[in-house]
Order: sequence, then structure tokens, then C-alpha cells
Amino acid sequence: MFDLGRYKTFIFDCDGVILNSNKLKTEGFYYAALPYGEEAAQALRAYHINHGGISRYSKFNYFFQSILEIPIDHEQMRLLLESYASYVREGLYSCEMAPGLSALRKAASNTKWLVVSGGDQAELREVFNRRGIHSFFDGGIFGSPDDKKAIFERELKAEKNLFPSIFFGDSKYDYEVTANTEIDFIFLSEWSELQDWKSFVDFHKIQSTKSISSLLSLL
Repeated sequence: MFDLGRYKTFIFDCDGVILNSNKLKTEGFYYAALPYGEEAAQALRAYHINHGGISRYSKFNYFFQSILEIPIDHEQMRLLLESYASYVREGLYSCEMAPGLSALRKAASNTKWLVVSGGDQAELREVFNRRGIHSFFDGGIFGSPDDKKAIFERELKAEKNLFPSIFFGDSKYDYEVTANTEIDFIFLSEWSELQDWKSFVDFHKIQSTKSISSLLSLL
């Protein structure tokens, strides 16, 4: 049986782990890109689904460079980011929050909690504060424009007393940022948009469970 009780630090992705917001953000990318045409919008949506956990900044860079195949225009980039943020903001205030989150915080009261997300850092902090869960994450709430790998390097290398630590994610990239590190990983499947996630976790021999509420049985 996997024992979560041995960890000093719990690290959480946000979308698809803490909040049921993956589909909301998928729609956000599509509608933000739609002024550039249906084909371009569909291509960005597909890229987003296949690259969960990567920041919006990287995805819109890809949109210009590889989908539209034009130089990045900073004014157009600003408008895309604003359009996307406007679409998802209200949804983040109201979408389903992981059942069992408060119970897990109480059960794991001696652990430090962090968020390391591809979502915008300022947006994450505002949403968590508004939804009353900001205080759960005493180790900090971190997001883009910094990449997850950079956040892990900065935060975990600076704080050696955070180990042993474990990351809860729902995408390939979440797993990849912990591979070849001291950070353990559990894949949460319930809200993941990763197609055929079961084959992915089986192939890589990744520990998985359904949701945050399922983690309570592992303590």
C-alpha cells in the first residue's frame, strides 16, 4: 500500500486536480483563437489538450510560430492573453472544487502544501483567495509565466527540508517534470484530459488514483 504519511510536502497541480477546470480552459483557448479562423482555433485546442500542464504563454507562442507560422506580434499576443483570461476567469470562481480537499488538509496537517501549476500565478492566487483555500497552501502558490520545471528547481532546491515530497498531477507534463528528480508523483485520473491515461500510467509504472478524495485512504 502506498503510504502518503511519510511525506513532508504535498505539491498540487491546479487544473484537473484541485479544480475541475480542464474543459473550461480548453474552451478558452479555442474561443481566444477563433478570430484567426476555425482551423487555427481547432489546432490550438488540440495542441492544448495534448500538452496539458504547460503555460498559456508557451501555448500562444506555439500558436503564432507553428500554427499561424508568423512572427510573434506583442500586441496580438496581449489581446489573445486578455481574451483567454476573460473567458476562463469567472469559470474558475465557480467550477467544481475537489471533494475531500479540506478533509485531506486536516488529515495531513503536518505536511507543507504547495501549488505548482501552468496557470497564471496572479490569477491562481486571486482565485484561491476568493474560494477560501489560499491558506491551505502554506508553502506557496506558484504558476506561469515561470515554467513548472523552473518553479521546482527554485523552490525545492532552496528548501531541502521539503523532502520527501510528492506531486499530484493529471498530465504527461506533470509526470515529466518530476522524472529523474527526488520528487515522487501520483497521477489523478478523474478530471484528466489525457486520452488513454491508463496505458500511459501502466507503461511508465506510475502510481495513480482517481481524485484528491481518494488520497485520504493512502494516509
